[in-house]
Amino acid sequence: MITQKTIHQLNQIVGADYVSTAPDVLVANSQDALKQVFCAEAIVFPRTAEEIAAILKLANREKFFVTARGGGVGYTGGAVPIRGGIVLATERMNQILEINKADLVAVVEPAVKTFDLAEAVEAEGLFYPPDPSSWKDSFIGGNIALNAGGPRCVKYGNTKQFVLGLDFVTPTGQIIKAGTRTPKNATGFHLESLLIGSEGMLGIVTRCILRLLPKPEARRTALAIFESAQEACNCVADFTSSGILPVALELLDRTSINAIEDFEPSGLPRSAGALLIIEVDGLKEAVAREAEIVREMCQKHRAIQFNLAANDTEADAIWEVRRKMSPAVARTGIIKLNHDVVVPRSRIPAMLDFLEDLSRSSGFLIPTFGHAGDGNLHTNVMLQDNEEDTRRRGADTVREIFRKAVELGGTLSGEHGVGYAKAPYLDLALTAPTIELMKTIKRAMDPNGILNPGKVFESPMSAHEVGFVNSGQACC
Repeated sequence: MITQKTIHQLNQIVGADYVSTAPDVLVANSQDALKQVFCAEAIVFPRTAEEIAAILKLANREKFFVTARGGGVGYTGGAVPIRGGIVLATERMNQILEINKADLVAVVEPAVKTFDLAEAVEAEGLFYPPDPSSWKDSFIGGNIALNAGGPRCVKYGNTKQFVLGLDFVTPTGQIIKAGTRTPKNATGFHLESLLIGSEGMLGIVTRCILRLLPKPEARRTALAIFESAQEACNCVADFTSSGILPVALELLDRTSINAIEDFEPSGLPRSAGALLIIEVDGLKEAVAREAEIVREMCQKHRAIQFNLAANDTEADAIWEVRRKMSPAVARTGIIKLNHDVVVPRSRIPAMLDFLEDLSRSSGFLIPTFGHAGDGNLHTNVMLQDNEEDTRRRGADTVREIFRKAVELGGTLSGEHGVGYAKAPYLDLALTAPTIELMKTIKRAMDPNGILNPGKVFESPMSAHEVGFVNSGQACC
């Protein structure tokens, strides 16, 4: 319980202007993209690592919970204060501290938006590849906490491939400097790696040293439409023998195509089984040849339509099809159970077949799209009403999707994380000793259980309640 004495102490640490108990501020900072509100008792906006350290030391003394929050665009509830306490909002820590062309590094604070960093480094002729769909709103700190990905992961990998070093504050308030600005480092444990994907449970990032690349000289983007999803997936699999590695390989299934046509007609054939968006980048001469290989591969696998963008404007028009997905899918039901799974690329056809059968047997539309190049599929179980029986059947359908992904050699998430939304399903993917080892690390770093409680290993609710209970709740 946060007392007035505690509020006074927080005011002394960050200044009274940066501590709020106003109901509208509490509501705005007590939810993420799930729109499920669990009210914090106060929102604190620190500016420095030292302020964060002081807050966490106070939390350990007074025994209140702390949940770190970045852009608030996650889909698993990882940044939601489900047990109250305070939300530590990092939005004031938003400076790009350095872009170094010689060293190919950027040094940034955690609240820098991913898109803003990408734009800033491209202005210097450099390239930061991670591009989650939420990149115009997501913070670099949140990307690190979830090991965020995006379409360009096929060629360049997830966020973890671009983290050289991190400054972070431990749950007990110690300031740690891990990693270096050099690409090689064999000095001690890689503590920065421990924070990547830790979902804000092991520390709060305060400074990030990120690896950059030279900006690719050219890119070419193509859209290919296939009569069946199997042919599209065969095309994806065949790229491993083509001699090229596309920067992106995005797939939309038949249900997704029809959702787009219902939402904002784009001229896509409703009878198509799937479409691929394929992009290559690199040196101009190499990209020209790779674009022709893309054309040849799609023709080999009997694409019924193929469009190779001639310029950036046409390329952006192709990507606009992908950007329409979220609003288009949202219109196919009143509740969207939005999850991502990942399977080996070779098992995508089996996963898509399973989802089509599951859609028929469950009675739910399950539009599926995502990053076919790395097997990361976004599945959306669409509910037509908010009745408890429907929600229970929806949760059972989600469990079947996760079970199948694991059976095929994959796991519960490629980039969304676990949070509390996927916590009820964790035992499908991880063995009991594996989970216990993670808990041991958590206890060692956070002996009082202060930081981001109720996530990953536990959930505050049953699976069928995720995304429903307390939705829109006011904070008084």
